[in-house]
Amino acid sequence: MVRFALSATLLFVSAATCGSAPAGAADRGRLALGAGIAKANCSRCHAIGRTGASAIPKAPPFRYLGRRYPLSNLEEALGEGIVVGHEGPEMPQFQFNAKQVEALLAYLASIQR
Repeated sequence: MVRFALSATLLFVSAATCGSAPAGAADRGRLALGAGIAKANCSRCHAIGRTGASAIPKAPPFRYLGRRYPLSNLEEALGEGIVVGHEGPEMPQFQFNAKQVEALLAYLASIQR
């Protein structure tokens, strides 16, 4: 049930961020939360914005993740603890609640190139 709700929300948020209408306050809040999660947990290795290089060359910039696979594929990994696809013992494990997963995926969708 949670997985379906998150998928439906991601679809809605992705459609909303691609349209020409300005984001509502709730969408801006969700994107800000997602950006904050990325900054706090991922920015020491990954480039998390629309520009810039990753601090660690092997760490792909987040703005290109959608080229590698559908962002919705990250939903389960983020909710259950992301470890897959990361190399080295320095990669910490992350596990986010449903609201955090939704926000992070919305943010990632908003910065894709």
